[in-house]
Amino acid sequence: MLNIGVLVSGGGTNLQSIIDGTKFGNIKGNVNVVISNKENAYALQRAKHNDIDAIYETNEDKIIEILKKYKVDLVVLAGYLKIISPKFVSEFKDKIINIHPSLIPSFCGGGYYGEKVHQAVIDYGVKFTGATVHFVDEVADNGPIIMQKTVEVKQDDDAKTLSKRVLEVEHKILNESIRLFCENKLSIQGRRVFINE
Repeated sequence: MLNIGVLVSGGGTNLQSIIDGTKFGNIKGNVNVVISNKENAYALQRAKHNDIDAIYETNEDKIIEILKKYKVDLVVLAGYLKIISPKFVSEFKDKIINIHPSLIPSFCGGGYYGEKVHQAVIDYGVKFTGATVHFVDEVADNGPIIMQKTVEVKQDDDAKTLSKRVLEVEHKILNESIRLFCENKLSIQGRRVFINE
């Protein structure tokens, strides 16, 4: 069983999905610490309700220390609205994954987060969007892609309705990516991630 540390900034619906996946699903890992850079993030309450250590911390060096103290094998950025530094990336090389609510490389990078992504999708007029799980490197939303899933953009969508449907997809592919990581079934070759089922 691998130790999973989750970094969050908001409500933590992806966090809850991961917790459920470890408790009732097929993820062979254990969420043993949740860290938020927002003191009032509901995700911290979700962690406490599930008997997981929940920590509010904004200092990146201290976050790295905490993750090492908990012997974390995989760091999951689940709605963590802060860009992590190259130092953080090097401390956990190829052991950090992120979920992004679009089909990278579209609508990603600096400034694209939360409902801003979905509004940009609608404003641009694309017919399909989706979600992407990727390994994290030194550039925002740039690392090798593990998994993507598409969502149709409907004519009557607004940012909220689209966000809801994308979130359902996020939960599925994030959990599946974590499962594959925990079972050592992912390998990175250049920019490509191979799934060895």
